[in-house]
Amino acid sequence: MLFEYFASLNPMALMRALPGNVAQGLVWAIMALGVFITFRLLDFADLTVDGSLATGGAVAVVLIRMGVHPAPALIFAFIAGMLAGLVTGLLHTALGIPGILSSILTQIALYSVNLGIMGKSNQAINVDQYPLVASLRYVTGDPSTRTMFFVGLIGSVLLLIVVLYWFFGTELGAAIRTTGCNPNMARAQGISTNFMTVLTLMLSNGLVGLCGGVYAQYQGAADVNMGRGAIVIGLAAVIIGEVLFGKLVAGKNFTFAYTMMSVCVGAILYYMVITVVLWLKMPSDYMKLFSAVVVATFLAVPHLRAKHHHKKHKAKGVVKA
Repeated sequence: MLFEYFASLNPMALMRALPGNVAQGLVWAIMALGVFITFRLLDFADLTVDGSLATGGAVAVVLIRMGVHPAPALIFAFIAGMLAGLVTGLLHTALGIPGILSSILTQIALYSVNLGIMGKSNQAINVDQYPLVASLRYVTGDPSTRTMFFVGLIGSVLLLIVVLYWFFGTELGAAIRTTGCNPNMARAQGISTNFMTVLTLMLSNGLVGLCGGVYAQYQGAADVNMGRGAIVIGLAAVIIGEVLFGKLVAGKNFTFAYTMMSVCVGAILYYMVITVVLWLKMPSDYMKLFSAVVVATFLAVPHLRAKHHHKKHKAKGVVKA
């Protein structure tokens, strides 16, 4: 029975699927960077991303169908995401609604907004009709097209990391990081923590909206449910990157840039793992469960490792009672 199962697996099918999933991981890496900004820098659990990703996709697709070039359409997708983040930020700072609840309220409202933008639950675009900046056709096409697409996609992600690294090195970026690290100290230094919170949520969801615009072009359609579970994928990318690569350059120069790159690699690894699991013929109905287990496992690893380390030193008498 076991022999028949392994004999039924086709290694070539796995190899053919990997390029597409690596490309998808690179696209979702943009969203993972947005999740990283709120989750790690601001310590804010932002569930807005499940809605703002679909908003970015909806705006991009509708504009493309109206005649706007696919590249400038991504700018409007970024702005749409920023507006979603602005709503969450104002609900939290101006109205005093808890962060996680304010993001849930925005996420729910965005479902109706996205329906209003598209006029129906989904809108399609075809790479044969529009010069899309990303498409699955580029991955499955001839080798030269595939190479150019991957070079452009990787270059764009690296450029985004460079821009974010520069921004968070400025006075404004440092104020955001201070707000997330120690709000009381930030206020003592004259920093408006409410403004920084809103700005960070806008930047984060702007990146998520940008990802939605790229992803809609990649899959050839925007759908009101395309962002469902996005927060889980984003957290998976962040946690996988931190657990696997986080300690390699701790305390060295460019650690922040390296951390962002590890988040992007985490997104790629996540989709590669998904590919392998599907190749092993795991029912696709259980993929959400599998995603949750992956995130929970990697979230628990640092805690369990620290707990084991503490017990080990306590047994040696290093830790005093």
